[in-house]
Amino acid sequence: MVLIHTTFSALAIFDPHAIKLIGFEHSIYVRFSLLALGSIFFLVDPFAALPTFMAITASVTPERRRRMALRASLTALIVLTAFALAGEYIFRLFGITLPAFEIAGGIILLLIGLEMLQAKRSATQESSGETAEAAVKDDAGIVPLGIPMLAGPGAITSVMVLVGQVQSAWQMVAILSAIAITATVCFLVLGSAEKVRSVLGETGIRILVRIMGLLLVALAVQYFVNGLGDLGLIAKIGE
Repeated sequence: MVLIHTTFSALAIFDPHAIKLIGFEHSIYVRFSLLALGSIFFLVDPFAALPTFMAITASVTPERRRRMALRASLTALIVLTAFALAGEYIFRLFGITLPAFEIAGGIILLLIGLEMLQAKRSATQESSGETAEAAVKDDAGIVPLGIPMLAGPGAITSVMVLVGQVQSAWQMVAILSAIAITATVCFLVLGSAEKVRSVLGETGIRILVRIMGLLLVALAVQYFVNGLGDLGLIAKIGE
């Protein structure tokens, strides 16, 4: 009986359903950090940029392709960081309220997400004319690869909405860290574009784009709901 009791006690200890993440799922730090990383990464979406990047860099050497990937990633890092740091001043300068930006941002992200659900890049991030022009440029790392293909209107809008929600220094650190992580992943993905494309294949890339599009649509609706809630037009969730 003692052995049986000990066995059941051991099973209870190692029961995966009994294991908690030490309250991480309720931590405001974790939730905001994941929100910042997810919203920025889904909008930059280096995987969706792979086909265009490969087309633009088709005639260059692997070393030059990596340099262009580095320049594009650094451009995205600088642009998004600049808007993150200047976001509060932009709100004040133009008298824009956070609810208004949340609603406008929600609409923009919704349009981008709906196009991503069709495994397509949004026209706000790239156009056929820009891609054709970039293909004949000596170095397209800054324009159009860095901006607007990576740091496009959607990513900038998401950063601005996140900055509008900042109430303490750690939240700004979380946003800047999310931007840095996203830029790093962009360089790793685009810098190894041929390997990534061969591993994922066209089907794998399309599946990833659609998944990110679905999450982005949900995020866009949440932004829209938050804006209406902040305006008092609907009851805030949880109240």
